[in-house]
Amino acid sequence: MKFTIDKHERYVVITPHEAVLDGVTAPKIKSEFVLLNTDGQRNIVLDLSQVKDADTSGLRCALTAHRLCHAAGGVFVICCASKKIMQLIELSNLKDVLHVVPSSDEAEDLIFMEELEKEFRGQVATDEE
Repeated sequence: MKFTIDKHERYVVITPHEAVLDGVTAPKIKSEFVLLNTDGQRNIVLDLSQVKDADTSGLRCALTAHRLCHAAGGVFVICCASKKIMQLIELSNLKDVLHVVPSSDEAEDLIFMEELEKEFRGQVATDEE
């Protein structure tokens, strides 16, 4: 299973380099989500630009990442999902649960908007504290 991890200041992007996110590939990505979350990453983007299809294992992997990020006060975003993956998300009634955006730029914007909102509400510790 090949994938890249691109760490940014407030989030990390995982990009699988596989055509299918299934029972073979999804557990490896899921393990990486757990490691990143344990390492203090609370905002994770799953870039599916190279993934053409997924099965229920891929969805469970995404739900795990969503739960981890949410529990840490962050956000999990899926970007660049193919038409097939979008159909699977809709059929599974997860469209209102998972944050899915068309591009990586929109994923970054969503994370920064969430972070700003939390700062305004006083939920995120600032450097001044």
